[in-house]
This record gives sequence, C-alpha cells and structure tokens, in this order.
Amino acid sequence: MEDRNRAEGQAQTESLVRPFYEVPGKVVMLHDGEYLFHEGDKARYFYIVRSGQIFITKYAMSGKVLSLRLAARGSLIGELPLYEKNPVYIFNAVAQSASEVYAIEFPILQSYLEKKPVLAVNLLKVMGAHMRKQHSKFRDLLLYGKKGALYSTLIRLANSYGKEIDGGILISVPLTNQELANYSATARESLNRMLSELRRADVIEYRGHFIFIKDMDYLRDAIQCENCGREICNIE
Repeated sequence: MEDRNRAEGQAQTESLVRPFYEVPGKVVMLHDGEYLFHEGDKARYFYIVRSGQIFITKYAMSGKVLSLRLAARGSLIGELPLYEKNPVYIFNAVAQSASEVYAIEFPILQSYLEKKPVLAVNLLKVMGAHMRKQHSKFRDLLLYGKKGALYSTLIRLANSYGKEIDGGILISVPLTNQELANYSATARESLNRMLSELRRADVIEYRGHFIFIKDMDYLRDAIQCENCGREICNIE
C-alpha cells in the first residue's frame, strides 16, 4: 500500500513538473559530492532534478549544518530567488550521488511563467507543498525536541525511500550518522545515543549501511503523527 501511495505521489509531482521541460534550458551533470551552488552565490538558474539525489543544506555561523531536503527526481531546486532584483541562493545544493539536473535561466523562466499561466499555477502548487512540508518538519522539531526530529526524519526517509520487506521498511538510501544528525539539527553524539536506544528497543536495526525500521508505529506514536500523507511527510 505504501509503495503504491508513494508511486502515485511521485506521478502527481512529475505531472506538475513535466511542462517545465518545454522551457529552453540545459542539462547539468554532477558527480557525488559536487556542489550545484553555494549559499550566497548569485542565483542564475532554476533547477529540476532528473536523476540522483541532492542535499539542500544551510550552514550556521557556528559551522553546524542543517539538512533541509534530499531532493530526488522531479524535485525543484533554487526556485526561491524568482523575481528578486539581485537574487542569491539562500541554501547549498550538493549531490549525494551522481546526479543530473535541468537548468533554466531565471529571465527565461519568468518570461514563460508570464506567457503560460499553467506553468505559474504548477509552480505555486509545488511551492505550496514545499511550505507545508517545512512547517510539518518544524512542528516535529519544536514540539518534540531532538527525538522528535530524529523520529520524524526516519519516517520521512521511509516515505521517500523505504522498501517494504520482512515485515518492516528498509530505507534504501545509505546515510551516515552525521548526515542524519544534520537532518535532526543535533550533534552526532546525541544522535548516536538515540539510535542506540532505538536499536535496544528493537525499533530499528542496521542492514549493512542501511537502516531497517522494524516498528514504524513506535516512531509515529512518539511524535503523535498526524498522518498527513506521503505528499507532505517526505524528505524531498
């Protein structure tokens, strides 16, 4: 059931994004660990992820990293500076794996948005969904603290990249503990302790470099999950 819902959600997102490929642009190839753009760079392009995964991150003055998204196929990146006078990127985008994106210059995109209202409507729908996702993440972080942030991250990763096997869900994207800590806005040492607690409680286990969730209800109950649907509760 969850696999079917995920496929349906992906199809809906791709149907909204597909018309943007009709706008003239270029294909950009990235290797693992390569930056698409840095926070503070002059913003020139609007991007669509065609393959691979891309981390969207924010750096604090302390050097701490907050991971906001793991953008996958069909995700839009760099859309926020649209219509700004001197646009700059406010986040970092770095490839988590070999990736391919479609890049459209802002002036060209803006011209098409004004000529083709369907594009503008589609963009509003996608950006509205992004806002709902972020508000949901902040809710879990602010109301339930570090554990809430970790549990929420695991649920979202499962919704985006989970595979149902052996009565549980295998998160099919390999993530280091530091990367999980960045998503959870916590120190790696604290995250290690929380993961150990979940393993002792038989909620999760490791299968190679992947996390296998054995008791999803435990995570959902802990943060009073609102069952807002995979289209909102995901990591993308």
